Amino acid sequence: MTIKPVADRVLIKTVEAEETTQSGILLAAAAQEKPQIAEVIAVGPGGMVEGVEVAMFLKPGDKVIVGKYSGTQVKVGSEEYTIVRQSDVLAIVKD
Repeated sequence: MTIKPVADRVLIKTVEAEETTQSGILLAAAAQEKPQIAEVIAVGPGGMVEGVEVAMFLKPGDKVIVGKYSGTQVKVGSEEYTIVRQSDVLAIVKD
């Protein structure tokens, strides 16, 4: 099964949270923050959304920062993804 976002929506997969601190302390799962950095898997075509033309500037492979509680979680097989609007993306992460 594949997921193809529609309109101005973006399919993202969160990047795994660090399990150790910089000083080498191992963190329990409950102590880890929900990751806010995600990788873009697929993007919708954009177009007219609520009467406004939306151009898509994200592309698959981009690393982005999203709000902690943004989007809708979906599970396909053993993989978990989130679908967000492009406007929910706060920043693009450059290496």
